[in-house]
Amino acid sequence: MNEVIVIGGGLAGAEAAWQAAEAGARVRLYEMRPVRQTPAHRTDRLAEIVCSNSLKSDEPGTAPYLLKEELRRGRSLVMKAATETRVPAGAALAVDRDRFAALITERVEAHPSITIVREEVTQLPEGGAATIIAAGPLCSDALAAEIMRLTGNDQLYFYDAIAPIVSADSVNRDVAFLAARYGKGGDDYLNCPFNEEEYARFYDALVEAKSVPLQRFEETRWFEACLPIEEMARRGRDTLRFGPMKPVGLSDPRTGREPYAAVQLRQENLLADAYNLVGFQNHLRYGEQARVLRLIPGLEGAEFLQFGQIHRNTFICAPRVLAATLNMRERSEVFFAGQICGVEGYVESVATGWLAGRNAARRVRGLPLLEAPSKTATGALARYVSGADAKKYQPVNITFALLEPLPEEERRRFRKKRERHARQVELALREWDNWLSTITQGEGAPLAAAP
Repeated sequence: MNEVIVIGGGLAGAEAAWQAAEAGARVRLYEMRPVRQTPAHRTDRLAEIVCSNSLKSDEPGTAPYLLKEELRRGRSLVMKAATETRVPAGAALAVDRDRFAALITERVEAHPSITIVREEVTQLPEGGAATIIAAGPLCSDALAAEIMRLTGNDQLYFYDAIAPIVSADSVNRDVAFLAARYGKGGDDYLNCPFNEEEYARFYDALVEAKSVPLQRFEETRWFEACLPIEEMARRGRDTLRFGPMKPVGLSDPRTGREPYAAVQLRQENLLADAYNLVGFQNHLRYGEQARVLRLIPGLEGAEFLQFGQIHRNTFICAPRVLAATLNMRERSEVFFAGQICGVEGYVESVATGWLAGRNAARRVRGLPLLEAPSKTATGALARYVSGADAKKYQPVNITFALLEPLPEEERRRFRKKRERHARQVELALREWDNWLSTITQGEGAPLAAAP
Protein backbone atom coordinates (compact mmCIF):
# COMPACT_ATOMS: atom_id res chain seq x y z
CA MET A 1 0.00 0.00 0.00
CA ASN A 2 1.57 3.28 -1.14
CA GLU A 3 0.11 5.31 1.74
CA VAL A 4 1.66 6.88 4.83
CA ILE A 5 -0.49 7.62 7.86
CA VAL A 6 0.49 10.58 10.03
CA ILE A 7 -1.12 11.02 13.44
CA GLY A 8 -0.99 14.62 14.61
CA GLY A 9 -1.04 17.91 12.74
CA GLY A 10 1.47 19.91 14.76
CA LEU A 11 4.83 21.12 13.50
CA ALA A 12 6.32 17.64 13.27
CA GLY A 13 3.21 16.07 11.77
CA ALA A 14 2.72 18.77 9.14
CA GLU A 15 6.36 18.52 8.09
CA ALA A 16 6.27 14.71 8.07
CA ALA A 17 3.14 14.65 5.92
CA TRP A 18 4.61 17.17 3.48
CA GLN A 19 7.94 15.36 3.13
CA ALA A 20 6.29 11.96 2.67
CA ALA A 21 4.01 13.39 -0.02
CA GLU A 22 6.88 15.17 -1.76
CA ALA A 23 8.83 11.89 -1.74
CA GLY A 24 6.08 10.14 -3.68
CA ALA A 25 3.71 8.68 -1.09
CA ARG A 26 0.02 9.28 -0.60
CA VAL A 27 -0.57 10.64 2.89
CA ARG A 28 -3.51 10.52 5.28
CA LEU A 29 -2.98 13.11 8.03
CA TYR A 30 -5.10 12.73 11.18
CA GLU A 31 -5.69 15.76 13.42
CA MET A 32 -8.21 15.52 16.25
CA ARG A 33 -8.87 19.27 16.53
CA PRO A 34 -11.54 20.70 16.42
CA VAL A 35 -13.39 17.47 17.24
CA ARG A 36 -11.34 17.29 20.41
CA GLN A 37 -9.26 20.18 21.75
CA THR A 38 -6.14 20.11 23.94
CA PRO A 39 -5.54 22.14 27.11
CA ALA A 40 -3.21 24.53 25.22
CA HIS A 41 -4.43 24.89 21.61
CA ARG A 42 -6.92 27.60 20.63
CA THR A 43 -7.65 26.84 16.94
CA ASP A 44 -8.03 23.91 14.56
CA ARG A 45 -5.09 24.97 12.37
CA LEU A 46 -2.16 22.74 11.61
CA ALA A 47 1.20 23.69 13.14
CA GLU A 48 -0.39 25.96 15.73
CA ILE A 49 2.27 27.36 18.06
CA VAL A 50 1.09 27.39 21.68
CA CYS A 51 4.20 28.59 23.55
CA SER A 52 6.74 31.23 22.46
CA ASN A 53 6.59 32.51 18.89
CA SER A 54 10.39 32.32 18.66
CA LEU A 55 12.17 29.53 16.79
CA LYS A 56 15.38 30.62 18.56
CA SER A 57 18.64 31.91 17.15
CA ASP A 58 19.19 32.21 13.42
CA GLU A 59 22.66 33.67 13.83
CA PRO A 60 25.23 31.94 11.59
CA GLY A 61 27.70 29.85 13.53
CA THR A 62 25.20 28.68 16.15
CA ALA A 63 23.74 25.19 16.56
CA PRO A 64 20.09 26.38 16.16
CA TYR A 65 21.08 28.14 12.93
CA LEU A 66 22.70 24.94 11.64
CA LEU A 67 19.54 22.94 12.20
CA LYS A 68 17.40 25.58 10.49
CA GLU A 69 19.79 25.78 7.56
CA GLU A 70 19.75 22.01 7.08
CA LEU A 71 15.97 22.10 6.94
CA ARG A 72 15.93 25.05 4.56
CA ARG A 73 18.25 23.20 2.21
CA GLY A 74 16.03 20.14 2.57
CA ARG A 75 13.03 22.17 1.32
CA SER A 76 11.19 22.19 4.64
CA LEU A 77 7.60 23.41 4.43
CA VAL A 78 7.66 24.72 8.00
CA MET A 79 10.91 26.66 7.60
CA LYS A 80 9.67 28.27 4.39
CA ALA A 81 6.47 29.35 6.14
CA ALA A 82 8.53 30.70 9.04
CA THR A 83 10.59 32.83 6.66
CA GLU A 84 7.46 34.22 5.02
CA THR A 85 5.77 35.12 8.33
CA ARG A 86 8.86 36.36 10.17
CA VAL A 87 8.55 39.23 12.68
CA PRO A 88 11.43 41.32 14.12
CA ALA A 89 13.29 39.49 16.90
CA GLY A 90 16.94 40.49 16.71
CA ALA A 91 19.13 37.50 15.88
CA ALA A 92 16.26 35.08 16.53
CA LEU A 93 13.71 33.74 14.04
CA ALA A 94 10.24 34.60 15.36
CA VAL A 95 6.94 34.32 13.52
CA ASP A 96 3.45 35.75 13.45
CA ARG A 97 1.90 32.62 14.91
CA ASP A 98 -1.57 33.10 13.37
CA ARG A 99 -0.31 33.72 9.83
CA PHE A 100 2.28 30.97 10.22
CA ALA A 101 -0.29 28.30 11.12
CA ALA A 102 -2.76 29.57 8.50
CA LEU A 103 -0.15 29.40 5.75
CA ILE A 104 0.94 25.86 6.61
CA THR A 105 -2.68 24.70 6.86
CA GLU A 106 -3.48 26.22 3.48
CA ARG A 107 -0.53 24.56 1.77
CA VAL A 108 -1.06 21.12 3.30
CA GLU A 109 -4.78 21.21 2.44
CA ALA A 110 -3.89 22.10 -1.16
CA HIS A 111 -1.36 19.29 -1.63
CA PRO A 112 -2.82 16.75 -4.09
CA SER A 113 -1.26 13.76 -2.27
CA ILE A 114 -2.39 14.67 1.27
CA THR A 115 -5.81 13.99 2.76
CA ILE A 116 -6.59 15.56 6.16
CA VAL A 117 -8.93 13.63 8.44
CA ARG A 118 -10.39 15.49 11.42
CA GLU A 119 -10.88 12.80 14.02
CA GLU A 120 -9.17 11.39 17.09
CA VAL A 121 -7.01 8.31 16.64
CA THR A 122 -7.09 5.97 19.62
CA GLN A 123 -5.54 2.88 18.03
CA LEU A 124 -2.90 2.34 15.41
CA PRO A 125 -4.19 1.15 12.03
CA GLU A 126 -4.00 -2.55 11.31
CA GLY A 127 -2.34 -4.15 8.32
CA GLY A 128 1.21 -2.89 8.78
CA ALA A 129 0.70 0.51 7.18
CA ALA A 130 3.62 2.91 7.50
CA THR A 131 2.54 5.16 10.38
CA ILE A 132 4.15 8.25 11.87
CA ILE A 133 3.09 9.12 15.42
CA ALA A 134 3.56 12.87 15.70
CA ALA A 135 0.74 13.44 18.15
CA GLY A 136 2.81 15.85 20.19
CA PRO A 137 3.23 16.11 23.92
CA LEU A 138 -0.49 16.90 24.40
CA CYS A 139 -1.87 13.76 22.77
CA SER A 140 -5.16 12.46 24.13
CA ASP A 141 -5.26 10.04 27.04
CA ALA A 142 -6.54 7.24 24.79
CA LEU A 143 -3.72 7.65 22.27
CA ALA A 144 -1.17 8.00 25.09
CA ALA A 145 -2.37 4.65 26.46
CA GLU A 146 -2.02 3.09 22.99
CA ILE A 147 1.52 4.47 22.70
CA MET A 148 2.46 3.09 26.10
CA ARG A 149 1.01 -0.30 25.13
CA LEU A 150 2.98 -0.17 21.89
CA THR A 151 6.31 0.83 23.45
CA GLY A 152 5.92 -1.32 26.54
CA ASN A 153 7.15 1.43 28.85
CA ASP A 154 5.71 3.47 31.67
CA GLN A 155 4.67 6.98 30.76
CA LEU A 156 7.28 9.69 31.09
CA TYR A 157 6.39 13.33 31.41
CA PHE A 158 7.47 16.82 32.38
CA TYR A 159 5.60 20.06 32.95
CA ASP A 160 5.91 22.87 30.43
CA ALA A 161 4.78 26.48 30.76
CA ILE A 162 3.58 29.26 28.43
CA ALA A 163 4.59 32.94 28.66
CA PRO A 164 2.05 35.80 28.96
CA ILE A 165 1.17 38.17 26.09
CA VAL A 166 0.28 41.84 26.54
CA SER A 167 -1.40 44.38 24.29
CA ALA A 168 1.20 46.67 22.72
CA ASP A 169 -0.78 49.85 23.34
CA SER A 170 -0.95 49.11 27.07
CA VAL A 171 2.84 49.28 27.50
CA ASN A 172 4.09 52.58 28.93
CA ARG A 173 6.55 53.81 26.30
CA ASP A 174 7.80 56.54 28.63
CA VAL A 175 9.49 53.73 30.55
CA ALA A 176 9.87 50.82 28.11
CA PHE A 177 12.31 51.45 25.28
CA LEU A 178 13.06 49.82 21.93
CA ALA A 179 16.43 48.07 21.56
CA ALA A 180 18.11 44.70 21.01
CA ARG A 181 21.04 43.48 23.09
CA TYR A 182 24.29 44.92 21.75
CA GLY A 183 22.32 46.40 18.85
CA LYS A 184 21.81 43.03 17.16
CA GLY A 185 18.70 43.29 15.01
CA GLY A 186 18.06 46.98 15.63
CA ASP A 187 15.06 48.02 17.73
CA ASP A 188 13.45 44.59 17.78
CA TYR A 189 12.50 44.34 21.48
CA LEU A 190 10.65 46.47 24.00
CA ASN A 191 12.72 46.60 27.19
CA CYS A 192 11.35 47.25 30.67
CA PRO A 193 14.23 48.45 32.89
CA PHE A 194 14.46 47.99 36.68
CA ASN A 195 16.45 49.82 39.31
CA GLU A 196 17.53 47.88 42.38
CA GLU A 197 14.52 48.90 44.48
CA GLU A 198 12.03 48.01 41.74
CA TYR A 199 13.67 44.62 41.25
CA ALA A 200 13.52 43.84 44.98
CA ARG A 201 9.82 44.68 45.11
CA PHE A 202 9.08 42.54 42.04
CA TYR A 203 11.17 39.62 43.27
CA ASP A 204 9.51 39.50 46.69
CA ALA A 205 6.04 39.57 45.13
CA LEU A 206 6.94 36.85 42.63
CA VAL A 207 8.26 34.28 45.11
CA GLU A 208 5.27 34.84 47.41
CA ALA A 209 2.63 34.59 44.66
CA LYS A 210 0.21 31.65 44.62
CA SER A 211 0.56 29.02 41.91
CA VAL A 212 -1.97 26.81 40.15
CA PRO A 213 -1.82 23.39 41.87
CA LEU A 214 -0.51 20.49 39.83
CA GLN A 215 -2.48 17.28 39.51
CA ARG A 216 -2.44 15.01 42.51
CA PHE A 217 -0.11 12.03 42.77
CA GLU A 218 2.22 13.39 40.10
CA GLU A 219 5.86 14.19 40.64
CA THR A 220 6.91 17.61 39.35
CA ARG A 221 9.55 17.24 36.61
CA TRP A 222 10.33 20.70 35.26
CA PHE A 223 12.17 20.95 31.97
CA GLU A 224 15.21 23.13 32.64
CA ALA A 225 15.07 25.00 29.31
CA CYS A 226 11.48 26.11 30.04
CA LEU A 227 11.56 26.59 33.80
CA PRO A 228 8.68 28.67 35.22
CA ILE A 229 9.87 32.12 36.23
CA GLU A 230 8.78 31.70 39.85
CA GLU A 231 10.61 28.37 40.15
CA MET A 232 13.74 29.98 38.75
CA ALA A 233 13.43 32.88 41.23
CA ARG A 234 13.38 30.47 44.17
CA ARG A 235 16.90 29.32 43.26
CA GLY A 236 18.34 32.63 44.40
CA ARG A 237 17.63 36.34 44.56
CA ASP A 238 19.87 37.18 41.60
CA THR A 239 19.05 34.14 39.45
CA LEU A 240 16.67 36.14 37.26
CA ARG A 241 19.22 38.93 36.79
CA PHE A 242 21.61 36.39 35.27
CA GLY A 243 18.84 34.65 33.32
CA PRO A 244 15.79 36.02 31.50
CA MET A 245 16.11 39.44 33.20
CA LYS A 246 19.79 40.03 32.47
CA PRO A 247 20.41 43.67 31.54
CA VAL A 248 23.67 43.23 29.65
CA GLY A 249 23.87 44.81 26.21
CA LEU A 250 21.11 47.33 27.03
CA SER A 251 21.21 51.01 27.94
CA ASP A 252 18.27 52.79 29.57
CA PRO A 253 17.81 56.04 27.58
CA ARG A 254 16.51 57.78 30.71
CA THR A 255 19.83 57.26 32.54
CA GLY A 256 22.31 56.36 29.81
CA ARG A 257 23.36 53.37 31.92
CA GLU A 258 22.76 49.64 32.00
CA PRO A 259 19.67 48.93 34.15
CA TYR A 260 19.86 46.75 37.26
CA ALA A 261 17.61 44.20 35.52
CA ALA A 262 15.36 44.17 32.45
CA VAL A 263 12.39 42.30 31.01
CA GLN A 264 12.30 42.01 27.22
CA LEU A 265 9.06 41.98 25.24
CA ARG A 266 9.13 40.36 21.80
CA GLN A 267 6.76 41.25 18.97
CA GLU A 268 4.07 38.59 18.69
CA ASN A 269 2.66 39.30 15.21
CA LEU A 270 3.19 41.33 12.04
CA LEU A 271 0.65 43.95 13.15
CA ALA A 272 2.90 44.61 16.17
CA ASP A 273 -0.17 44.99 18.41
CA ALA A 274 0.88 42.26 20.86
CA TYR A 275 4.09 41.42 22.70
CA ASN A 276 5.11 38.39 24.75
CA LEU A 277 7.25 38.50 27.87
CA VAL A 278 10.44 36.68 26.90
CA GLY A 279 11.33 33.90 29.32
CA PHE A 280 8.34 34.62 31.60
CA GLN A 281 6.55 31.28 31.30
CA ASN A 282 4.86 30.58 34.63
CA HIS A 283 2.11 28.68 36.42
CA LEU A 284 0.79 31.40 38.73
CA ARG A 285 -2.92 31.97 39.23
CA TYR A 286 -4.25 34.49 36.71
CA GLY A 287 -5.05 37.11 39.36
CA GLU A 288 -1.57 36.74 40.80
CA GLN A 289 -0.01 37.13 37.38
CA ALA A 290 -1.84 40.39 36.79
CA ARG A 291 -0.79 41.71 40.20
CA VAL A 292 2.87 40.66 40.04
CA LEU A 293 3.59 41.38 36.38
CA ARG A 294 2.18 44.89 36.67
CA LEU A 295 5.07 45.57 39.04
CA ILE A 296 7.34 45.45 35.99
CA PRO A 297 8.25 49.05 35.06
CA GLY A 298 6.31 49.97 31.93
CA LEU A 299 3.62 47.33 32.51
CA GLU A 300 1.75 49.12 35.31
CA GLY A 301 -1.36 49.29 33.13
CA ALA A 302 -0.73 46.17 31.04
CA GLU A 303 -3.68 44.53 29.31
CA PHE A 304 -3.09 40.78 29.19
CA LEU A 305 -4.20 39.06 26.00
CA GLN A 306 -2.99 35.72 27.33
CA PHE A 307 -1.83 34.74 30.79
CA GLY A 308 0.92 32.23 31.42
CA GLN A 309 -0.23 28.61 31.58
CA ILE A 310 1.04 25.22 32.65
CA HIS A 311 0.51 21.93 30.83
CA ARG A 312 1.81 18.42 30.93
CA ASN A 313 4.06 17.19 28.13
CA THR A 314 4.32 13.48 27.38
CA PHE A 315 7.22 11.70 25.69
CA ILE A 316 8.44 8.15 25.24
CA CYS A 317 11.78 6.74 26.33
CA ALA A 318 12.95 6.69 22.73
CA PRO A 319 16.38 5.02 23.19
CA ARG A 320 14.61 1.86 24.32
CA VAL A 321 12.48 1.55 21.19
CA LEU A 322 13.67 3.72 18.28
CA ALA A 323 16.39 3.31 15.67
CA ALA A 324 18.29 6.29 14.23
CA THR A 325 15.88 6.14 11.27
CA LEU A 326 13.12 7.09 13.81
CA ASN A 327 11.14 3.90 13.38
CA MET A 328 10.66 1.27 16.07
CA ARG A 329 13.16 -1.56 16.18
CA GLU A 330 10.44 -4.16 16.78
CA ARG A 331 7.64 -2.54 14.75
CA SER A 332 9.57 -1.12 11.80
CA GLU A 333 6.46 0.29 10.12
CA VAL A 334 5.86 2.66 13.07
CA PHE A 335 7.79 5.96 13.21
CA PHE A 336 7.85 8.68 15.87
CA ALA A 337 8.45 12.39 15.31
CA GLY A 338 8.35 15.57 17.34
CA GLN A 339 8.40 16.19 21.06
CA ILE A 340 6.80 12.83 21.81
CA CYS A 341 10.09 11.14 20.86
CA GLY A 342 12.09 13.33 23.22
CA VAL A 343 13.31 16.37 21.35
CA GLU A 344 12.50 19.80 22.74
CA GLY A 345 11.85 22.83 20.59
CA TYR A 346 9.94 23.75 17.46
CA VAL A 347 12.76 23.33 14.96
CA GLU A 348 13.95 20.11 16.59
CA SER A 349 10.42 18.72 16.20
CA VAL A 350 10.35 19.79 12.56
CA ALA A 351 13.69 18.06 11.92
CA THR A 352 12.44 14.73 13.26
CA GLY A 353 9.26 15.17 11.22
CA TRP A 354 11.37 15.81 8.13
CA LEU A 355 13.39 12.63 8.62
CA ALA A 356 10.43 10.44 9.64
CA GLY A 357 8.39 11.66 6.67
CA ARG A 358 11.06 10.89 4.13
CA ASN A 359 11.75 7.49 5.69
CA ALA A 360 8.10 6.50 5.83
CA ALA A 361 7.80 7.32 2.13
CA ARG A 362 10.90 5.27 1.38
CA ARG A 363 9.45 2.34 3.28
CA VAL A 364 6.26 2.24 1.20
CA ARG A 365 8.36 2.59 -1.96
CA GLY A 366 10.67 -0.28 -0.96
CA LEU A 367 13.79 1.89 -0.58
CA PRO A 368 16.42 1.66 2.17
CA LEU A 369 15.76 3.93 5.13
CA LEU A 370 17.94 6.97 5.76
CA GLU A 371 20.26 7.77 8.63
CA ALA A 372 21.13 11.46 8.68
CA PRO A 373 24.90 12.15 8.44
CA SER A 374 26.82 11.99 11.70
CA LYS A 375 28.28 15.51 11.57
CA THR A 376 24.92 17.21 10.99
CA ALA A 377 22.47 18.64 13.51
CA THR A 378 19.66 16.40 12.23
CA GLY A 379 21.94 13.41 12.56
CA ALA A 380 22.88 14.46 16.09
CA LEU A 381 19.24 14.61 17.17
CA ALA A 382 18.46 11.22 15.63
CA ARG A 383 21.55 9.77 17.30
CA TYR A 384 20.45 11.17 20.67
CA VAL A 385 16.87 9.89 20.61
CA SER A 386 18.01 6.43 19.52
CA GLY A 387 21.20 6.07 21.54
CA ALA A 388 21.07 8.15 24.74
CA ASP A 389 21.24 6.60 28.19
CA ALA A 390 17.69 5.29 28.68
CA LYS A 391 17.93 5.56 32.47
CA LYS A 392 18.60 9.31 32.32
CA TYR A 393 16.65 10.20 29.18
CA GLN A 394 15.35 13.78 29.03
CA PRO A 395 14.20 15.99 26.12
CA VAL A 396 16.95 18.10 24.52
CA ASN A 397 17.37 21.10 22.27
CA ILE A 398 20.06 21.11 19.61
CA THR A 399 23.44 22.21 21.01
CA PHE A 400 27.04 21.81 19.97
CA ALA A 401 27.37 19.27 22.79
CA LEU A 402 25.23 16.89 20.70
CA LEU A 403 27.27 17.37 17.53
CA GLU A 404 30.20 15.19 16.58
CA PRO A 405 33.33 16.98 17.92
CA LEU A 406 36.09 18.22 15.65
CA PRO A 407 39.18 16.01 15.26
CA GLU A 408 42.08 16.97 17.56
CA GLU A 409 44.08 18.54 14.73
CA GLU A 410 41.10 20.75 13.86
CA ARG A 411 40.70 21.74 17.52
CA ARG A 412 44.35 22.83 17.60
CA ARG A 413 43.86 24.78 14.40
CA PHE A 414 40.71 26.56 15.62
CA ARG A 415 41.49 27.51 19.20
CA LYS A 416 38.64 29.91 19.90
CA LYS A 417 35.23 28.44 20.65
CA ARG A 418 33.50 30.68 18.10
CA GLU A 419 35.94 29.54 15.40
CA ARG A 420 35.45 25.88 16.30
CA HIS A 421 31.69 26.24 16.16
CA ALA A 422 31.86 28.01 12.80
CA ARG A 423 34.02 25.15 11.50
CA GLN A 424 31.57 22.54 12.78
CA VAL A 425 28.73 24.33 11.00
CA GLU A 426 30.77 24.51 7.79
CA LEU A 427 31.60 20.80 7.85
CA ALA A 428 28.06 19.81 8.79
CA LEU A 429 26.49 21.76 5.92
CA ARG A 430 29.02 20.35 3.46
CA GLU A 431 28.15 16.81 4.56
CA TRP A 432 24.43 17.64 4.54
CA ASP A 433 24.54 18.98 0.98
CA ASN A 434 26.40 15.92 -0.29
CA TRP A 435 23.95 13.62 1.47
CA LEU A 436 20.90 15.45 0.09
CA SER A 437 22.29 15.04 -3.41
CA THR A 438 22.80 11.31 -2.82
CA ILE A 439 19.35 10.57 -1.39
CA THR A 440 17.67 12.62 -4.10
CA GLN A 441 19.28 10.41 -6.73
CA GLY A 442 18.33 7.31 -4.75
CA GLU A 443 14.68 8.32 -4.64
CA GLY A 444 14.68 8.90 -8.36
CA ALA A 445 13.22 12.40 -8.16
CA PRO A 446 14.43 15.78 -6.91
CA LEU A 447 13.20 17.27 -3.69
CA ALA A 448 10.25 19.43 -4.70
CA ALA A 449 10.29 22.99 -3.39
CA ALA A 450 7.48 24.18 -1.16
CA PRO A 451 5.17 26.50 -3.14
